[in-house]
Amino acid sequence: MNIFHRLIPAAAGLGALQRVAGTLALAALVSGADSLAQALKAEDEVLAENALVKLTRADYETDLQRVPAQMRAEFAANPKRLTMFLNTLLIDKTLAREARDARLDRDPEILRRLALQADRVLAKAMLEKVERDAAAEFDARETDFLAKARETYVLNKEKYKAPREVSASHILFDTTKRDDAAALALAKEVRARLAAGADFAKVAAEVSDDPTAKENGGALGWFAPGKMDPAFTKAAFALKNAGDLSEPVQSSLGWHVIRLDGRRTPLEVPFERVQKQIMADLKTRYINEAREAKLAAISHDPAMKVNQAAVDSLLVKLPELPGSPKLPAPPRN
Repeated sequence: MNIFHRLIPAAAGLGALQRVAGTLALAALVSGADSLAQALKAEDEVLAENALVKLTRADYETDLQRVPAQMRAEFAANPKRLTMFLNTLLIDKTLAREARDARLDRDPEILRRLALQADRVLAKAMLEKVERDAAAEFDARETDFLAKARETYVLNKEKYKAPREVSASHILFDTTKRDDAAALALAKEVRARLAAGADFAKVAAEVSDDPTAKENGGALGWFAPGKMDPAFTKAAFALKNAGDLSEPVQSSLGWHVIRLDGRRTPLEVPFERVQKQIMADLKTRYINEAREAKLAAISHDPAMKVNQAAVDSLLVKLPELPGSPKLPAPPRN
């Protein structure tokens, strides 16, 4: 038994059913209108005002669109920056109102500037629409682009390999605690001890200026190229076999003795693990190409006409400075 059978006696017939259905539809409409009214009321909420203007939430939300989307949450989380933003907006609205009162908005020069500013806003809106449409097209053709993603993966497998890594330990001699020569001399001395069979972890705990060495014996764990100081990375990756020691290596922190603890060769990453990344890259490229195609179509419109003489008349010839070299005259045909 459905809800209408529970609410309406069987003898009520179709008319009663229609009346109840109409009542429910009206209630939904009223509820929707109420939600819309609440949303509009929130937009009209006054954040600040003076004798001339009111600054509403809608004003703030609209002007916030100038801030890149990925930065808006962080922007609004900073009270000082938010206050400055609202203060600037209130000042702009006040000055604009004063300009209208002074009839500056009827000045032909101002009107042209306003028209150009409106063009810029609309041009930006149009490009955003092109990008939204391209994104929707990409999503609608997801199956086609998934095949493209697999092709991209196959053709660029080296790109989608886990990076080579090494595991290493080190002993640091900080050059802020002693001069460079003394740090290098200590590094050479300690390396000789290690080469003679001294326990690396114990020596690191005793003499290393890395404060973590007392707990980890100088072990740094696994790292890929680009994660450490360039000189340190180069020396660590140059070591061939586990247990090999480097000669003293100078980095931005001081002098090091490095021991190779292990090496990992690059591993192929399955397509499923990089599928999301590849699809995101393809989508970005598709959107960018749609935007560039739109701009190129305007720039290379065959119907475009250029008044070259008028354009050339805009060029300003600057006076030559005394002693400035003279450019050679172009060759005559």
